[in-house]
Amino acid sequence: MRIALLLTLLLCQAAQAVETVNDVTGMNPIEVAQVLAPTELEQIVEAVRDHSGPIAIGGGRYSIGGQTATEQALQLDMRQFNKVLAFSAERREIRVQAGITWREILEYIDPHGLSPQIMQSYANFTVGGALSVNAHGRYVGQGPLVLGVRSLRLVLADGQVVEASPTHNSELFYGAIGGYGGLGVIVEATLPLAENSKLVRQTQLMPLSEYAQFFASQVVDNPDMVMHNGILYTDDYDSVRAVSYLRTDAPLTVTQRLVPLDRDYKAMRAALAVASSNGGAKMRESLVDPLLLKRPQVQWRNHEASLDVRELQPISGPDYSYVLQEYFVPEAQLERFVAGMKDVLKAHRVKVANISIRHAKADPGTLLAWAREDTFALVIYYRQGVSPSERDAVADWTRQLIDLAIAHQGSYYLPYQIHASREQFLAAYPRAEAFFALKKRVDPTNKFRNKLWDAYYLEPTGH
Repeated sequence: MRIALLLTLLLCQAAQAVETVNDVTGMNPIEVAQVLAPTELEQIVEAVRDHSGPIAIGGGRYSIGGQTATEQALQLDMRQFNKVLAFSAERREIRVQAGITWREILEYIDPHGLSPQIMQSYANFTVGGALSVNAHGRYVGQGPLVLGVRSLRLVLADGQVVEASPTHNSELFYGAIGGYGGLGVIVEATLPLAENSKLVRQTQLMPLSEYAQFFASQVVDNPDMVMHNGILYTDDYDSVRAVSYLRTDAPLTVTQRLVPLDRDYKAMRAALAVASSNGGAKMRESLVDPLLLKRPQVQWRNHEASLDVRELQPISGPDYSYVLQEYFVPEAQLERFVAGMKDVLKAHRVKVANISIRHAKADPGTLLAWAREDTFALVIYYRQGVSPSERDAVADWTRQLIDLAIAHQGSYYLPYQIHASREQFLAAYPRAEAFFALKKRVDPTNKFRNKLWDAYYLEPTGH
């Protein structure tokens, strides 16, 4: 009886210790052994040094395929590790803990007339998460976030804290940025800042066949161009609305310095809902977007940078989720890739809500670079069902698009659902083996894990 009682108590304690973490889609619940939410560096160092099992690292959890967790891991929830450590308006530089969000940085630096040099299109994400996926936004002449980082600090598997920059421990710098937590815990980052200019929004509708030339002649070398994206309309996939933000001295039409935290995003949500309905793309192109974008708008750069991901809500429900995918192709391949993408998405009747065209300058050397040359990015936002059969159908057309991107000398983005085969991953990321070799050196017991590296890091049994 005593043994049975002891076993029962142990099982109860184990059951209580298990916690479930998920991402914003709600589609990837993962049971972890423990969640630690550190507020001090020493807590992270001790946890990493003393924990013998797997460790996974999470920020805002906006990656949507299990990239921030794995089963029975010690889960580091970095969101309370969010202090500003140093700031210099003169040097235009800020050093922060990795769990800070871009919104928190904007609130700190806006009174000084400064703005992040590069950040994502929404301000909810943490800096550590953005570095781990080597994120990008809409900033012209920029690209992957690695171009906007001066240095970082990492906690390695043995608890050692190391500094890394493009000139010091550069292999770790270029491995950890875009490394999805596989090498260590990014705990601090030093970021360059830019002027918080007034921006005027301009839009222009054009055939897709004219967009690359428009971008080359009107956007990429324009010294006043700060942000730009294209909206690809999905009725026939042959027209693009260019949306540009240029420096201006014109009077503000939007006086708020940052987007209010309680802003109403109903209009944009309605536009996305219309676009994903039958016949909605043409309605959005001809009616909804002209209505939303017709008025001249002059705002602060930080106002546009402080958009909230609530613009996309509701992201998930009991039987559906809105999900992102992203593909990268060299500039010259844009039209050919879009033609193939159209065939795949239409054949599978994908409910596309939005396709945004971005541009990125070539990556300077991260081991898992998605922009190996100047690149157009196509961000697909779509609605899918969450049943096993519906998820299998998404996996099928996703692998077709990955093959298409590879065939056009491009790549695909890793923060989304993990559907690619290991062969596709290695083809899209040809320096992955160098990343794996570095991981074996600095994390020899494979302590830092998540579902992405569970899928691709180790050779499958029997191979």
